[in-house]
Amino acid sequence: MATLKYISALVFGLTALVSCNDKSLQKYLVEKQDDDKFVKMDIAASLLQGKNNNFTQEEQEILNTIKKVNVVAYPIIEGDTADYEKERLELKAILDQEQYKELTRIKSNDWNATLKYTGEEDAINEVIVFASDDNRGFAVFRLLGENMRPDQMMQLMKSAERGDLDVSKLEGFGEIFKD
Repeated sequence: MATLKYISALVFGLTALVSCNDKSLQKYLVEKQDDDKFVKMDIAASLLQGKNNNFTQEEQEILNTIKKVNVVAYPIIEGDTADYEKERLELKAILDQEQYKELTRIKSNDWNATLKYTGEEDAINEVIVFASDDNRGFAVFRLLGENMRPDQMMQLMKSAERGDLDVSKLEGFGEIFKD
């Protein structure tokens, strides 16, 4: 009987330990809300519509599938690479979980970026861009929506190029990582 209790306690403990390792991006971002080492911004999708936009009906419907954009950045300040590396590895471990499906990776001499999503290919709920530079820091752009499709996101990118999509609210994040 004592052996059964011991085995039950061991199984319960291991189950709890394993479930703690399945940390979500949402939980990570919430935990970092009050951490001064991170720069954070949440943007409602409605704020992305420029004043002089010329959205087609289809583009407006695509934009309506987007609910919010979260941006979290960790700039390296005064060479503090130890904390940066710890946070980058923790975030990478979260994004390497099975629920985050990879769309593409982009590598350059100075930085790396990974584009991932959750949901199904034809009904994406979340698009995540994780970009890092070992000299400047990292940033996570998280686009939350409902039933988004990759082809729709490409169409919105064209709207941004035309100036219809107001991405000026995100420009400040680029300044954090400039030399």
